[in-house]
Amino acid sequence: MKNTALLNTQNKAELLLEKGFNFLIDFGPKVLGAIALWLIGTWLIRKLLKQAKRIMVKRDYDISLNKFLSDLLSWVLKILLVITILGILGIETTSFAAIVASAGLAIGLALQGSLSNFAGGFLIMIFKPFKIGDLIEAQGEVGVVKEIDIFTTKLTSAENREIIVPNGTLSNGNITNYTSNGKLRANITVGIGYDEDIKKVKEILLKVLVDNPKVLKDPAPAVFVSELAESSVNFVVRPWATSDDYWEVYFNTIETIKLTLDKENIEIPYPHSVEVIKQG
Repeated sequence: MKNTALLNTQNKAELLLEKGFNFLIDFGPKVLGAIALWLIGTWLIRKLLKQAKRIMVKRDYDISLNKFLSDLLSWVLKILLVITILGILGIETTSFAAIVASAGLAIGLALQGSLSNFAGGFLIMIFKPFKIGDLIEAQGEVGVVKEIDIFTTKLTSAENREIIVPNGTLSNGNITNYTSNGKLRANITVGIGYDEDIKKVKEILLKVLVDNPKVLKDPAPAVFVSELAESSVNFVVRPWATSDDYWEVYFNTIETIKLTLDKENIEIPYPHSVEVIKQG
């Protein structure tokens, strides 16, 4: 009985060794090939990512876009590498790819709005209608661009309010960039009485602009008679300024014009009310 049990144990051991040896013969090259492919593939992915980053830096892509595209490219390449390795090991990848595709479709349907914002952010970072620090007007809001993310853009208003605009609506609407050309022109309307000397007032208004050191000489500031209104002769005053000095020039010009006209005793018309009393 003991000899028989020992013989059975030896046979089982030999059978296991034979199966293990056959497994190594069958799958050993595949495993080694998969390991080699993983090492070579990861090395190639690193090289490709470095080259892609160089191209994005050379083309002056936004920092946020650089990071996002690098991460996206890294994940895509790694997923393709894993699928390839699974195929080498003899694992069926068709069902795996179908699962990934189904999951992608479900996520896409659930996040339609977010994907629209993502696409808008991608377009903004590629075509660069504005950059951080620009003063823009979009979606009924005016502010300085504080941050450009892949889904939203943050603005800071003149009142120091933070405005968050979804990139989907931002990229599909009108955008006015007040900074991109480097110079801005203010249009200020000033009314005087009909009894005043038009030429004298025009010289005074022009002197106000010329005396302001932050008003640009090129393009030259200008003053024109724009309208003969019901109760006033209206001038349009046009000083030019840099983007950084625009608001200071705008408000300072209005204040200086009022003080100067008062000093010169030039009337600025304003509405009057007349009360008529009838006696019986």
